[in-house]
Amino acid sequence: MDSIANFLFEVGMLNKTPRTGYQFLGSGKESVSEHILRTVFVGYVLCQMDDSLDEQRVLKMCLFHDLPEARTGDMNYVNKKYVEVNEEKAVRELTEEVFFGSDIKSAIEEFNSKETDEALSVADADQIALILQLKEYGDLGNKYAEEWIGYALKRLNTNNAKKLAEKIIKTDFSDWWFKEKNDWWINGNKK
Repeated sequence: MDSIANFLFEVGMLNKTPRTGYQFLGSGKESVSEHILRTVFVGYVLCQMDDSLDEQRVLKMCLFHDLPEARTGDMNYVNKKYVEVNEEKAVRELTEEVFFGSDIKSAIEEFNSKETDEALSVADADQIALILQLKEYGDLGNKYAEEWIGYALKRLNTNNAKKLAEKIIKTDFSDWWFKEKNDWWINGNKK
């Protein structure tokens, strides 16, 4: 039980681990765990769009794809030019003590290999989570967000992800809650 408790405390570090690319964007912030949460939901949606995907594997990879960052931190594209992270060691050490470690390790290895339809879909979910975040910042006035979205779009693999991303970039991030511009916004009247 000690190793399980330690594992769960380690997972909690993802709440405190910032995604570091936003310092270059000039606005925004997000923890690794916030990014993982959105990636899981995007992965679920991509599975609903393609019933040939193994949903359990996709969701597991979405959940674990950035788990090593509890140990390594998040390395943005500039960091990666100068710092080499030993993710293999991080994965080995974070999984060796728990009886379910081989399951986590297998999911991370499949994600990193990008060889299965599921891994490619998770890579897409990872990028779409970023695109959603960037779209929000762009709608709020960050002039660099659109350029960053362009690079993220080029990293997409599947047709479904490309279609979803195309719709995302054409949708105002506030549409889901602010689409009904009526008396409620003036008087607060319930319908």
